[in-house]
Amino acid sequence: MEISFEVSFSEPNAHYVDVKMNISGISSDSVDVKMPVWAPGSYLVREFAKNVEQFSVKGAGQSSVSFRKVNKNTWRVATAGAKAIEVFYKVYAFEISVRTSFVDASHAFLSPTGVFMYVDGMLQLPSVVTVHPHHAWTKVSTGLEPVKGKAFTYYASDFDVLFDSPIEVGNQDIFEFTAAGVKHEVAMYGGGNYDKAKLSADMAKIVESQMSIFQHMPNKRYVFIVHNFQSGGGGLEHLNSTVLGASRDAYNTDKGYKGFLGLVAHEYFHLWNVKRLRPAALGPFDYSTENYTTDLWISEGFTAYYDNLILRRTNVYSPEAYLNVLSSDIETVSNQPGAGVQPVAESSFDAWIKYYRPNENSKNTGISYYNKGAVLGMILDLEIINATKGAKGLDDVLKAMYDEYFLKQNRGFTSEEFKRMAEKVGGISLDNFYSKYVHKAAPIDFQVHLDHAGLVLVDEYAGLNTPSLGLTASSKDGKLSVVSVTRAGTAWTDGISVNDEIIAINGNRINDQAGIDRLIANKKVGDRVDVLLSRDGLVRTLSVTLKKEIKGKFRIEAAKDASTQQFAVRKKWLNL
Repeated sequence: MEISFEVSFSEPNAHYVDVKMNISGISSDSVDVKMPVWAPGSYLVREFAKNVEQFSVKGAGQSSVSFRKVNKNTWRVATAGAKAIEVFYKVYAFEISVRTSFVDASHAFLSPTGVFMYVDGMLQLPSVVTVHPHHAWTKVSTGLEPVKGKAFTYYASDFDVLFDSPIEVGNQDIFEFTAAGVKHEVAMYGGGNYDKAKLSADMAKIVESQMSIFQHMPNKRYVFIVHNFQSGGGGLEHLNSTVLGASRDAYNTDKGYKGFLGLVAHEYFHLWNVKRLRPAALGPFDYSTENYTTDLWISEGFTAYYDNLILRRTNVYSPEAYLNVLSSDIETVSNQPGAGVQPVAESSFDAWIKYYRPNENSKNTGISYYNKGAVLGMILDLEIINATKGAKGLDDVLKAMYDEYFLKQNRGFTSEEFKRMAEKVGGISLDNFYSKYVHKAAPIDFQVHLDHAGLVLVDEYAGLNTPSLGLTASSKDGKLSVVSVTRAGTAWTDGISVNDEIIAINGNRINDQAGIDRLIANKKVGDRVDVLLSRDGLVRTLSVTLKKEIKGKFRIEAAKDASTQQFAVRKKWLNL
């Protein structure tokens, strides 16, 4: 069987992609054509088939071929002996994100799992994609391999490659740089105040720094597709490329520029960690249902740890600036009540139903495998550096895993295999680490681990006895409504609920969150206050007892009496 696609844009202003799928070499009486339900790297069933319309099939001589839809994302075509068919359909593409397709008069971004269908059971087949740009467009950017002698035509060795190769079509601004012996294309859509020379130099440093960890470059070419919006963000990794969201006017600000470089570092690190060094569940993929793993804290969390660490190694961050960033990571985990409820392994497994569907209670019941995984990466790194007296670190664990399970065995790893390799490299037992921090939600004693590097975690709020109502509220249409309450806080304990309208506190009219904060600041822990609120149109007064604000504000500073060994660990870790 042979498969090819033609993609065109007859109505870009109406946000449509026109797809023609050619299937030849058919030997069965029917063919099931399926649309994926999710995009690898974004662990949520997104039901891409919902955007498909005007599905039709033609055979020889353009005769109509019968078909019927047999489930949400499968069309069964009755070939009736035909050896070749043409499948036609349109995809509505009008969702701006790095994981969904978007088409308008200015450009088309094709996220392949939401555009290209596949023949059931035939994911291993190669395919050819020909793009017919709208007449106003002149460029195509993709990591797919170009077919020589054919304009805008590309080859994918199988559907895993096709589905992992986004396509940008339009008039994007393209520049290139070479790093680690590989040509890198940067395709900028949406304009922006970026400096090409500066970006090229800094992005090359990131590539070289990460290459020094794994010492193997799996690609001969790499493409950055960057969407610049008024306010943009996010990224999604791919085998041969990445898609980044950015704010077009933020490149000339310190925060905006470093934020963009951090995003580059994160998604490029996935070239190794996730796309090749991966949990067993993450490939080959089943595109019709969820693919479960308990190890996203390694795949995403460690990548989130390294994105900032790489900026330190390339001197984008000074040592002091990096420790400030790390303090914020610690603060995020420590201040989230759900960190003490949901183990990070469970957070990974439940990504499909929780991470992309947060609600008003999420912070009380869960923790992000990004945030928790990042601080666990830091802890593991420090533990190994300390145990080996600076000879080894987390770099060495990842490289050993990459060499063994990608280069040698070409398969995903199990949780136990990762643990064993980390123990082997570090010469330490990780039973306690996994028991407390991975499979349970025990509080993390960060000071124990930072002490290896002669660093002190300071809580600036320690010793304070600040009262808190334990809620956040937002003003809309003249009403101040509760949008979240904090587990075990005042509101949680005494019955103030999300969606309650706060009218007054102790007889004082309250109009915004700042008004709540000002009034509570004049009270003491243990004081009782009367909250006048409206719930479902019924006005009532709740008398509540103020509890202590439980959040901390952290900074990391050097110990004044650090030993030679502690300084050696710090030197290795912070690339001093």
